[in-house]
Amino acid sequence: MDENPELQLARRFIETTGANLFLTGKAGTGKTTFLRQLKGNSPNRMVVLAPTGIAALQAGGVTIHSFFQLPFAPYVPEARFTADSRNKHHFSFSREKINIIRSIDLLVIDEVSMVRADLLDAVDAALRRHRRNSSPFGGVQLLLIGDLQQLAPVVKDDEWQLLRPYYDSPYFFSSRALSKTEYFTIELTNVYRQQDQDFLTLLNNVRENRHIGEAIRQLNAHYKPNFHPRREDGYIRLVTHNAQAKQINDDELSHLVTPSFTYEAKIMGSFPEYSYPTDKQLVLKTGAQVMFVKNDSTGQQRYFNGMIGHIIRLDSQHIEVEPNESGQAFELDQEEWTNSRYVLDPETKEIKEEIEGTFSQYPIKLAWAITIHKSQGLTFDRAIIDAAASFAHGQTYVALSRCRTLQGLVLSAPISERAIITDVVVDQFTDETRLHRPEGERFTLLQRTYFSQQVADLFNFQPLDYALAAYVRILDEHLYKLYPKLLQTLKEEQVRLQKAVLDVANQFHKQYTYLINQSKEYQTDPALQDRITRGATYFRQQLQPTTEIMTKAVANADNKEVQKKLRDAIDELERLLHEKDTLLDYVANHGFLVTDYIRQKSLLAIDDNAVGDKPNKEAEASTKKRRRREVDEVPDDILYPEFYKRLRAWRKAEAARLNMPAYVILQQRALQGVANLLPSSKQALSRIPYLGKKGIERYGADLLRMVMEYRKEKAIKDGQLKQED
Repeated sequence: MDENPELQLARRFIETTGANLFLTGKAGTGKTTFLRQLKGNSPNRMVVLAPTGIAALQAGGVTIHSFFQLPFAPYVPEARFTADSRNKHHFSFSREKINIIRSIDLLVIDEVSMVRADLLDAVDAALRRHRRNSSPFGGVQLLLIGDLQQLAPVVKDDEWQLLRPYYDSPYFFSSRALSKTEYFTIELTNVYRQQDQDFLTLLNNVRENRHIGEAIRQLNAHYKPNFHPRREDGYIRLVTHNAQAKQINDDELSHLVTPSFTYEAKIMGSFPEYSYPTDKQLVLKTGAQVMFVKNDSTGQQRYFNGMIGHIIRLDSQHIEVEPNESGQAFELDQEEWTNSRYVLDPETKEIKEEIEGTFSQYPIKLAWAITIHKSQGLTFDRAIIDAAASFAHGQTYVALSRCRTLQGLVLSAPISERAIITDVVVDQFTDETRLHRPEGERFTLLQRTYFSQQVADLFNFQPLDYALAAYVRILDEHLYKLYPKLLQTLKEEQVRLQKAVLDVANQFHKQYTYLINQSKEYQTDPALQDRITRGATYFRQQLQPTTEIMTKAVANADNKEVQKKLRDAIDELERLLHEKDTLLDYVANHGFLVTDYIRQKSLLAIDDNAVGDKPNKEAEASTKKRRRREVDEVPDDILYPEFYKRLRAWRKAEAARLNMPAYVILQQRALQGVANLLPSSKQALSRIPYLGKKGIERYGADLLRMVMEYRKEKAIKDGQLKQED
């Protein structure tokens, strides 16, 4: 497969350009295998997503909805969800998830044929928001993988009524965000799944709706009515409708000699029978083959929608299942589904979710047979197919192309021309995209542009400037009286950074851009490399003062909300300083090669395991160290640091004794006033801001006593120092 020129072109395109790519091809042409190899070898920081649980498993990723925490409601451009919606956590991410999103170089969406246009636009909105980048998809490169001649997106009639005014079709290529980007297409033509040329020709004819009469004749030669294979032959049945699969599964269940148990679903409100996710009366036996029909809502990720397993133990109250994938058995709990209806308020543009009913049941169903829809992305040596009642674009082709050989294919019902369904919209798009293959001068220009973008990324200091400004703004708004010296230092540093870093970077951008555009061998040009490495050395030196200031900066607030803002701001600033310093240092010592630069960024970013929102250990350790510094060190604005520490220790002990927050005892601003003024009377105490009459009544005597003790100690110490002099 590595020698396939189309796959080599796709790999070079992804690794040397920043443009979007639609990688397509017939079933079995190696799209998923290519993705797995790309994940293992590419320096890009990538996230792999898919529209369904099964597709995500095949691609080694997660579902689009789970990663972006998207609701299942239609995403209508410029609409918003009501505050009381069940989807109120839409786009509400943890800091770890936001950091992952900001670190992405490449977003891969597998089985994109099943992705709706509005879902892709919802992804665009999430990326733009959390990457703080107004470019389509937040500036992330897209790799869209799929075959539009396979299964189409699922869209209900009422949902399409909401979407129709905004989209030409439900397919991903009608996405508004995607239409604003330039994307290219590579079509894979070498089929690996099937080696029999006659079978390949037959599949292609079905796929492209050509010579259908002859294709149907060949297929129906494999029609075997009343075919009953032996269990050990390993046949799986693919059918078009859930009702067919249920009948087959019930028959298989009846052959098991183990006792049966029935589990009754609980239904509240309106929940139509055709929408049941599994049987209302779920009948199971030990030894039954089952499929999970919902993702694990506990967050333990023990199972996902589409996973296959077997029942290993049953009683009237318990079900123990062993997934085929992991082999780790566990006891199953019931899950809940909602029957919802989404409506758009024409005036407010709000999408409202109206819940009409709920369905509670164990999230499994019998699975000796599965629907064709559930089979996309899977491969079988032997399959019994009933596609006679196909009702959707690409359905028959998907079923047939799951088989490795024509000999392993059995039809349980003859196929007619009505089962071969194609969509004119898809055919038109396919014809157009074949003209967008990345070749020649256009490909060369894309590579040069990508190189220039990565150099610009190295010397982009705007995020640092924004982060410093955010930290200064919090101090200025909430703590300017407490930390005037620190605030003044930071404002002066902002001015210095503007002149020595941002202004110089703008001029430097013109220099290296000119050299890149003028050089034929820009990637290895000695003059360009010299300018880049010298620039890296200069800017790294200019950032050192900022790093030193932030290392010593200590600011605390009694108000929890303000303190959280402070910590978030300084966390972001320190992260950006560390990342920029490391990259500049690497380039200054090793030169600039795009693949190495991307790899270094990957090492600094959250690793692949962090997709589950696990924190980065190094960053976590750095944060803990800084927060210990916040507690142990004293701000530069304190005149008598030792006394300030003593006051804080007293306040902490008093708060613990009374079991109340420290700021309730005395505000930090009051402590700083006492530490700076060393008041010797109640009248002097009354002049300290934020101390107040009640504070003086309760703690005035204690404060004056501590001040007097400190003054005596200080006088003695000063006297000793004079004697030594």
